[in-house]
Amino acid sequence: MGSGTRYAKSGDLHIAYRVAGDGPVDIVYVPTWIGQIEVLAEEPTIADFLDRLCDFARVISFDRRGAGLSDPWRGVPTLEDQMDDVLAVMEAAGSERAALMGTLEGGPLAMTFAASHPERTSELILYAAFSRTRWAPDYDWVPDDEIRAANVEAVLAQWGQGAIAAELAPSRSGDPAFLEWAGRMERYSASPGTIRQIFDFVGETDVRHVLPSIRVPTLIMHRREDTFLKVEHSRYLAERISGARYVELEGSDSLFSVGDSEAVLGEIEELLTGTRHGREPDRVLATVLFTDIVGSTERAAELGDSQWRSLLERHDLVVRREVDRHRGRYVKSTGDGALATFDGPARAVRAAASIADAVARLGLEIRAGLHTGEVEVIGDDLGGLAVHIGARVMAHAEPGEVLVSSTVKDLVVGSGIGFEERGAHELRGIAGEWRLFSVA
Repeated sequence: MGSGTRYAKSGDLHIAYRVAGDGPVDIVYVPTWIGQIEVLAEEPTIADFLDRLCDFARVISFDRRGAGLSDPWRGVPTLEDQMDDVLAVMEAAGSERAALMGTLEGGPLAMTFAASHPERTSELILYAAFSRTRWAPDYDWVPDDEIRAANVEAVLAQWGQGAIAAELAPSRSGDPAFLEWAGRMERYSASPGTIRQIFDFVGETDVRHVLPSIRVPTLIMHRREDTFLKVEHSRYLAERISGARYVELEGSDSLFSVGDSEAVLGEIEELLTGTRHGREPDRVLATVLFTDIVGSTERAAELGDSQWRSLLERHDLVVRREVDRHRGRYVKSTGDGALATFDGPARAVRAAASIADAVARLGLEIRAGLHTGEVEVIGDDLGGLAVHIGARVMAHAEPGEVLVSSTVKDLVVGSGIGFEERGAHELRGIAGEWRLFSVA
């Protein structure tokens, strides 16, 4: 993200920050403590989210004191100390006034700053934020102290393995590449001992008394089925921050860049600019490959959860390896299979055959379907009719079969790849009849 990491001086401490974009408004992203600004943007969905913000804003991000590339704590930091860090970063970046965007434990700092420095805060954006995390009689949707302590110990026992990010983004918890990035993010952000101190500090934080003093335009967003941080936290904020716009979004992910991130971006853009443009999808000709493990439900029941999860991880690694080897792009796991694209149909067919052979050595059998057509590249995902056709082609494949549309067959003439005709088929939801061919 941006033009490289620099340091702002906050008292005796050095705070690492980065600046990206050159839009007419400034956004200061107030992050969680679990982060490191250089590793953060290595996750494609986050990099894309930040790039989208840069379409209409200049984005300033930093590592909290005690985390990532910033200096470690010298004693327990107060919210006043941390507000000084935000001011120091804004001064270093040449920002007179900015919208503050806070998520999770970045929320209390962003809210306190907005109430204390309205002259430096143009807007306040809160996504999956909270005013406190410990149980109280009038704040009774959070775990009691005993359960909270047990949860902290469970996190520390797995620190560095990506467990926190898997909880933040349950829709990505089956993606080995995401979990590898998440584990690295945890390790680069702080050690387990420092994280314990941070959890203790967060547990003592309570900014409920600050909420009535927030007078800047405020946007609050939360996903309705959030499994990490209950939506009641944001409802509480919305009831107590005067004039706040509250938006409940669909989905269960706490990580803003996962799921329907365009809805989050649209709300932010509208708040800051008065309009929302959305992103025009990039359209490109590609060969779409879908794979699916045959009999996965029965096999999972036979092996049990632990062994099945281990086998599925090995399957995913094999698929990624073969996609990379054939110069494809691994788009996502579909649970028991995968979606990938290729800029050449012959490479796609050979990749599918290689995947089938490789997973067979794991004792698994797949079916695969391919179609070539125009796809819409939207962030890290795909859309368009060609994607649906690829999925429908796969649904007609027999166990162990690589099935292709006639479009793919016609485009690989001269490649030496042989086919056997499988006749004309109706593809569910797709008009007309489609001739399908099995890779010999």
